[in-house]
Amino acid sequence: MLTALLLLAADQASKWWILYGLDLPTLRNVPLVQAGPFGLDLTMVWNRGVTFGMFSGDGPLNHVILAVAAIAIAGVLLRWLARAETRPVALALGAVIGGAVGNVIDRFRFGAVVDFLHAYAWDWNWYVFNIADAGIVCGVLVLLADALLRRPAQG
Repeated sequence: MLTALLLLAADQASKWWILYGLDLPTLRNVPLVQAGPFGLDLTMVWNRGVTFGMFSGDGPLNHVILAVAAIAIAGVLLRWLARAETRPVALALGAVIGGAVGNVIDRFRFGAVVDFLHAYAWDWNWYVFNIADAGIVCGVLVLLADALLRRPAQG
């Protein structure tokens, strides 16, 4: 649960800084790091959908429907967290829950999720994301690795 709270705090603090400290909506794009063909920029995007902008819509209830779905999923994950068998699984679940709640807060506050990190290399561009998204993706990867690689308990 601590992982969820820490990720949520980092996510919301970073979004506050992007919106009110840096005022990225006005600037639009700020290069951060470039090393040869690799780069990371701050780029303002209001994501009205889910990952990769899927299920994006401008309907008056679209953000509410997506937020309610995320809350339901987070509830299921909280139940799983209470029964987590290993520390990596508990940390991964905390990251997914914290990320989901961070994006739900955005949906209720703004009607869209604040995305601002844009990674690229050569001609390849990753979608614009935020700290909540990174926590969700990393958490899911750990859960998949655990499911595929963990040896059954000897009993």
